[in-house]
Amino acid sequence: MKYTCQDYKSAELQILIHHIYEYKKGIRNLVLHTMSTEQQEKAEKLLITRGIDFIIDRVNEGKVNIFFGNPDCIKVVRTFGAKSLSSYTPEEDFILGVMLGYDRNQQCNRYLRRKEKVFGNIA
Repeated sequence: MKYTCQDYKSAELQILIHHIYEYKKGIRNLVLHTMSTEQQEKAEKLLITRGIDFIIDRVNEGKVNIFFGNPDCIKVVRTFGAKSLSSYTPEEDFILGVMLGYDRNQQCNRYLRRKEKVFGNIA
């Protein structure tokens, strides 16, 4: 299906276009974009035409998570398997957070809290 500029005016697609801009400018190595399944085909077309590696994981009937960016980052995300973000191990969650550019200290704190839930006091 061929799309026109008018087809990309939704807020979801405008945010996706901004994320693509940030990736192309080197601001981000990896992007996680959540959007409705209704817009998924247009998003895939945008990423494919720009030559950007991506993975799509279904969140529920109406939403998908789209990971896109550096091919090596995408390979790492693929090693986690197709599962919900809440099912990630503390290690997978930590790696993803760092690759997404989240604050490292906050990721360390989050990792320790998640490990503590599983194993008790780890200090």
